[in-house]
Amino acid sequence: MRKEPMTPSETHGRYERIHEGMRAYGANYREFTRRFAAWLGLHSTDAEALIEILSAEERGATLSPARLSERISLSNSATTALLNRLEQAGHIVRSREHDDRRVITLRSTPRVYDLADQFFGPLGTKVEESVMGKYSPEELRRFEAFLADIHATMTAHLAEPPPPSPNAHRGNSSGTG
Repeated sequence: MRKEPMTPSETHGRYERIHEGMRAYGANYREFTRRFAAWLGLHSTDAEALIEILSAEERGATLSPARLSERISLSNSATTALLNRLEQAGHIVRSREHDDRRVITLRSTPRVYDLADQFFGPLGTKVEESVMGKYSPEELRRFEAFLADIHATMTAHLAEPPPPSPNAHRGNSSGTG
């Protein structure tokens, strides 16, 4: 095992490879969402919303329409239309479970939960057995902490205002004005 610190070039190369690995994971995640949507006959945004609802339930949490809207970056009206489609397809139900009856909770139906398990279950099994099983509990804890730190940093950065648009000084660049 190497004892001396990495050179700046080695450190930069490792950071680049980790960044590329996370980007590739994100691309694969989007592709699985797209394929799940096609498999269910849904628009990819509808499947993304459905996965958010299912994931929240798996964590023991629930989503409201407003929180879902934030998670998938849709307006409230677009989210309402999306939820209407998912409810009409029998994939979700909206309920009022909170003491404040105005609060709506989104729940998946048992049928769509089973479908999601049918679609994603084989991949989950492969990842658990072929990948996570290779790492010690301590390595997995460190990786979990790393991902939490990355998520917190990205979330904080997203809360900051973006830089000025590079097209702001050009005026209307659409060619229509």
